[in-house]
Amino acid sequence: MSKKVLELLTAQFPGAVLETHSQFGDDTAVLDPAVWRDVALFLRNDPRTLMNMFVDLTAVDYLWRGDVPRFEVVCHLRSLERNHRIRIKARVGDEEGNGAEIDSIVPVWKGANWFERECYDLLGIVFKGHPDLRRILMYPEFEGHPLRKDYPADRIQPLIPFRDVPNTGKLPPFGPDEGMSFGRQSHDFALHGPGASIDGDEAVSNGKRAGALEERS
Repeated sequence: MSKKVLELLTAQFPGAVLETHSQFGDDTAVLDPAVWRDVALFLRNDPRTLMNMFVDLTAVDYLWRGDVPRFEVVCHLRSLERNHRIRIKARVGDEEGNGAEIDSIVPVWKGANWFERECYDLLGIVFKGHPDLRRILMYPEFEGHPLRKDYPADRIQPLIPFRDVPNTGKLPPFGPDEGMSFGRQSHDFALHGPGASIDGDEAVSNGKRAGALEERS
């Protein structure tokens, strides 16, 4: 059935479906990025497809291949009524990663919101028309996009001052004795990190825990 969806796409968007392939149950259409959102709307609304379930969205950096466009945006969709699925792809960006832009599909499937933000944050893909396109994993001052193949593994990010904001302590449902504070870290890795020596009450406490584990084993 998914192969029929590829045939429908090719007929509906002549010239904009650059290639298709089917292998081991994965049916894929590579699209001209200009029709990205139009194809999404068609797949969701057409009664022959009814792709009402957004599954996943990400991107791949093919810098090592030297091809242009450099990135592939990848989206997985499924129809619960028709019980078929499809993968759509679009290629964007030049060798330097510039011009990596494509329309947002959040207006089609709201569930794509955080997926597109993650893709923007880690790979620098800009989703035009996204309602709130900002970093989601890295902090706002982070420079660059860490999943790009040309991001230096040893890069040092600039230091930024701690933000003076309220509620940096433990928040509900965490109690005062649970976990770490959300604010400035106060523990000393030199004293309490892996392999650090301990003495006094801490050593006695750890000894009791070890003894209890031995009794249970």
